[in-house]
Amino acid sequence: MTAFERVLSKLLVFSLFTCLQLALSYAQELPTAPGSSVSALTPEPGYFTEPGVAINPKNPEQVVAVFQDNAHAAYSSDSGNHWQVANGVESTRYRVSGDVSVVFDTRGHAIISYMAFDKLGTYNYWGHNSSRNGLYVRRSLDGGKTWEANDVPIIAHDSSEENPPWEDKPYIVSDTTQSKYAGNLYVGWTRWTLQDSEILFTRSIDGGDTWSKPIEIDKHRGLPRDDNGALEGFDGVVAPDGTLYVVWNDGNDMMLAISHDGGQSFDKPRKIVQTAPIMFKVQDVARANGFPQIALAPKAGKHGRLYVTWSDYRNGDVDVFCATSDDEGRSWSAPVRVNDDAQHDGADQYFQWLAVDPATSDAYVIFYDRRDSKNNEQQTVTLARSSDGGRSFKNYAWTTEPFRAYEAFMGDYTGIAALNNRVYGVWTEKPAPTATDPAARAAEGRRPRNTLVKVGVADFSNVH
Repeated sequence: MTAFERVLSKLLVFSLFTCLQLALSYAQELPTAPGSSVSALTPEPGYFTEPGVAINPKNPEQVVAVFQDNAHAAYSSDSGNHWQVANGVESTRYRVSGDVSVVFDTRGHAIISYMAFDKLGTYNYWGHNSSRNGLYVRRSLDGGKTWEANDVPIIAHDSSEENPPWEDKPYIVSDTTQSKYAGNLYVGWTRWTLQDSEILFTRSIDGGDTWSKPIEIDKHRGLPRDDNGALEGFDGVVAPDGTLYVVWNDGNDMMLAISHDGGQSFDKPRKIVQTAPIMFKVQDVARANGFPQIALAPKAGKHGRLYVTWSDYRNGDVDVFCATSDDEGRSWSAPVRVNDDAQHDGADQYFQWLAVDPATSDAYVIFYDRRDSKNNEQQTVTLARSSDGGRSFKNYAWTTEPFRAYEAFMGDYTGIAALNNRVYGVWTEKPAPTATDPAARAAEGRRPRNTLVKVGVADFSNVH
């Protein structure tokens, strides 16, 4: 072979290799979520984070999305095609309200829960130097358009207390089954004190008019800082027979507790999944965690299939995981990786949220995704779907334009809901700085009150 032929051969091999790399990169691009659309619930940036969303099972065209700060709600009466922000949602008793979650009850009423306070305590050590604070619910009888003027207290601490307990991260659950506990509402949360963290729980059997005296689900208490070792991340789901399953994280363990009597009492909590530390640093984000969620496919198996999701960094970078149980939570499958990029690729996936479509039993997970960011700084929003009982997940792009957080507070979570193959997701984004001068652009990027809340819709009716 002549020198020219050798050079030509090497060029040919190089060209083929380059083409193969390009083909593989194109093949790895995520398909767009079917029937996808994305809308901004907050056209102007502000201090908006920590959204949630719920679908009215009595009228699925009604959807309510909530977010902070303060407590806000937006509603759609046409299956997410148009959205309006409602008035009169935030607390009038306190300066700040947030950590909002939302459900619909058996009467088709939308109900939100939120925390409210005058000022934060010591950073991360919220029980120290805390102010008066409380947890409240507020109701809408017309699908989220208008909200009752008076919020209903779940628990409140007045200004006469020194270092009052700090009630944090409430999450509301609704029993919309046909069981004898149908119509019950449940709220669980973390209480911070100077000494520890606790998981507390209350219930309402009259549509949210009154709430029971809080009970402590787990007598074992966690550390008093909002960090690894605390008891945090309450979430719950109700089975068709009215059984209530709740989860939270305790150190490196996901805990499960079960109530068979409509939330009056719970079986002894037990560890179901071992995780890596649930609080972690994600580059360019002020705060990140992998708090767990639980959902149930009511038509799968004899008792329904339970799903739990969380995220941790057992693989070095942060991944999203799912495990399932077909025996009422007694045993659980090995964790399945929800994000389908290459393992150990250095890309973080975080702030996941879980929903199971009760009509189809398909599971959906939303998360921020950095697989296409060279420096692990930018993220898009990905929707993952499992139609095989949680054994595998197909990933879809819900957004394709990446954004940077610029160390903004992105919240502690995203939100998702699904019914009849239609999926709604809500998340926080940080718009790109508009200034042209590099210094001004950097300063604008660091502005904390500069986030948006967006809602995405996807429709899997024609996907098999």
